[in-house]
Amino acid sequence: MQVHEAREDIPEGFVHSGPAPQDTVLNLRLALVQSDPAGLEKALMDVSTPSSALYGQHLSKEEVEKFVAPSPDSVAAVQAWLADNGIDAKTISPAGDWLSFAIPVSKANELLDTDFAVFTHEETGKTSIRTLAYSIPADLKGHVDLVHPTITFPNPFARLPAMVTPPKIKPAINITSDAVPASCSSTITPACLQALYGIPTTPATQKSNQLAVSGFIEQFANQADLRTFLTQFRPDLPASTTFTLQTLDGGQNPQNPSEAGVEANLDIQYTVGVASEVPTVFISVGNDFNDGALEGFLDIINFLLGENAPPQVLTTSYGQNENTISRNLAANLCNAYAQLGARGTSILFASGDGGVAGSQSSRCTTFLPTFPSGCPFMTSVGATQSIPETSASFSSGGFSNFFAQPSYQSSAVSTYLTALGNTNSGRFNRSGRAFPDVAALGDDVEIVVGGQEGLVAGTSCSSPIFASVVSLLNDQLIAAGKSPLGFLNPFLYTTGASALNDITTGSNPGCNTNGFPARTGWDPVTGLGTPNFEKLRTAVGL
Repeated sequence: MQVHEAREDIPEGFVHSGPAPQDTVLNLRLALVQSDPAGLEKALMDVSTPSSALYGQHLSKEEVEKFVAPSPDSVAAVQAWLADNGIDAKTISPAGDWLSFAIPVSKANELLDTDFAVFTHEETGKTSIRTLAYSIPADLKGHVDLVHPTITFPNPFARLPAMVTPPKIKPAINITSDAVPASCSSTITPACLQALYGIPTTPATQKSNQLAVSGFIEQFANQADLRTFLTQFRPDLPASTTFTLQTLDGGQNPQNPSEAGVEANLDIQYTVGVASEVPTVFISVGNDFNDGALEGFLDIINFLLGENAPPQVLTTSYGQNENTISRNLAANLCNAYAQLGARGTSILFASGDGGVAGSQSSRCTTFLPTFPSGCPFMTSVGATQSIPETSASFSSGGFSNFFAQPSYQSSAVSTYLTALGNTNSGRFNRSGRAFPDVAALGDDVEIVVGGQEGLVAGTSCSSPIFASVVSLLNDQLIAAGKSPLGFLNPFLYTTGASALNDITTGSNPGCNTNGFPARTGWDPVTGLGTPNFEKLRTAVGL
């Protein structure tokens, strides 16, 4: 047996509470080593880089699976090992690279030469069964990528937007005005976004163009609240405009007003209510296998990879600190985003709401990057506030400790680091993948929850807003006989950069520092900036 993955210490906030009960059943997942991740990355960049001859020629399901499917030798070796231990595993991903099986702790300890223990998160009292290291047979090196959940810890603070007080003023808003309504200085509505970013109000026309919103941790999107929201803030759209529902892992979407989720309602209201008549799907991921959101993160991507026509845009407003996750799992999830991106899906995630402290408090001494924002194959969205826009102080941003800086952003990031000088020296990884990539308004955003209007704040407002802009661009591209945008970053850091509103004021404090300052060009608070729809239309060739 050879140690396969280990972590040096228990993540901050957790304590060891003793050995795990031997008869507790663990739902384990095993990832096999994929056949050609480097080939997949090259294919992704070829179809996503505007200067490439293959730009926009997205891959088919079968083409992607060829890069991902483990070798027959790996499949045989792993299945033989499991069978020798009396374990019958089932395949849970389209390419056959993920297996799942359930065994008691006693058997897991024996199989992986480890000691699973109970860890308690002191602040919330939530417990998890984890280990700090595990082993696999030496002859399975090169065949097994990882076993999960083992050394990856859950996120006890599932990131949800902060509710602020209900708005006091309700001035009438002129939807067609080009000038930003005065009320937008205190309350952000779809009309504010249309005026500020030039987002069109004309209905989308392409029914094949789909915008997907992910839902986790029993956050449910309420149809009645959406109708109220549209009646109040998009009276030009039919009040009956709604979303379709997909579920996995026992997900559901009950419609009792008391079960309406702040996050789910926000995400749905600022996709359906901004991406005018783009077909929107809410994907509710249940807790059947869930100990935190990471299993759901994996399952939703495998679910979409299994579809013959996955959505062109996926927005997610959840995440956690990078240091809670095993490097192998982070890399595997990141690779799953590359697979979906190669097929033409733009994947956007909120960057987080703790400034340079991720989702931590001021206890940190080095900056905490968030996951999956550190993954180079997705688009991370930070937040702005106020009009004129300035950086939102909570906007998470920084540099990954797991992922190297991708070539598409090296020029923009090196310009920033040169200007930054020695500020925050030693607190972050200068050679890491830098995030966020872009930003949108994320403070004083008005939503309806349980029939009541209120304001929310967080990068979880910004991601669905930016996703809506991308979906409306896709609608026009598809109508013109062109490909959807797919993986956005190589475009954003080249021809797209000048089509964004550069945010140059503010910072994102945390860890008892002022964090990073926003500057001209890219910065780790608001990325390259916020959308300008007309300029983006030109940049994408419309």
